[in-house]
Amino acid sequence: MIASLSSLALAACAAVLLDRLLGEPRRWHPLVGFGALAARLERLMRRNAAPGHPVLMRAAGLLAWAAAVLPWVALAFWARSVPAAAPVVDMALLYFALGGRSLAEHGLGVAAPLERGDLAAARASVGRMVSRDTAALDAEGVSRAAVESVLENGNDAVFGALFWFALLGGPGALLYRLANTLDAMWGYRSARLRYFGWAAARLDDVLNYLPARLTALTYALLGRTATAVACWRTQAAAWDSPNAGPVMAAGAGALQVALGGAAHYHGCREERPALGWGAAPGPADIRRAVRLVRRGTWAWLAVFLLIGWLGA
Repeated sequence: MIASLSSLALAACAAVLLDRLLGEPRRWHPLVGFGALAARLERLMRRNAAPGHPVLMRAAGLLAWAAAVLPWVALAFWARSVPAAAPVVDMALLYFALGGRSLAEHGLGVAAPLERGDLAAARASVGRMVSRDTAALDAEGVSRAAVESVLENGNDAVFGALFWFALLGGPGALLYRLANTLDAMWGYRSARLRYFGWAAARLDDVLNYLPARLTALTYALLGRTATAVACWRTQAAAWDSPNAGPVMAAGAGALQVALGGAAHYHGCREERPALGWGAAPGPADIRRAVRLVRRGTWAWLAVFLLIGWLGA
């Protein structure tokens, strides 16, 4: 157990450094193949279940989720069972699960054109980060969307993977990343996925419950702590996502910016609760959000190393 704690800590550091140096694979990304597999499973399972039937479609979605995720996680545990291979497997799987550099690049890719006054380029860049309509956003709206995305995805792309890695090693990080991917594919409340995507959405909620609150705590400790905690306590429950609410409220408070408010999704205006406190965000706040996630990553690694050292 002692050796495994030290090994996990070193593997986590190596994986984060690889992500920082290399980023996500530009070609032959494993998630591309996983996404194609998930799409085929969806078509197969939906074809063999009564369309629109709440119970049968939810069962079909759960079976599809299990078929898409569990064999790969089982294979990861098997590969990790070889003692000599465990550190390499852990490092590789965590590197695969992390998206810290990609998140930073996307965020800074919005801040840079905003700073030089190129609103059209900033809209195009933020459109690759969020699902809302961005064509008519002003500079403030673009900044708000980017900051929200960086804060929320700090949990999804970094801290959630690190949390499950700490619990289960590389297979835990893999489980989290695949579940998060299926939530992104199937978790929308569209007519087609309303019931089929129920399992993917709920399982992602379960897997993110503790990581989201640790992410919120990380933001609070590394930013304006009192404001972050106050926003977390008073605003998070109003957000429609039980996990995004604490993350974004605490992050907005930590940065002392005002987030939330109206946004357009697929042509429909949606009034969202206010988050945070302070002025509307600008491009400098996008950079501050990126730095907050980055500092949080190093803080988590420091905790990993400390635990590994104390166990040695």
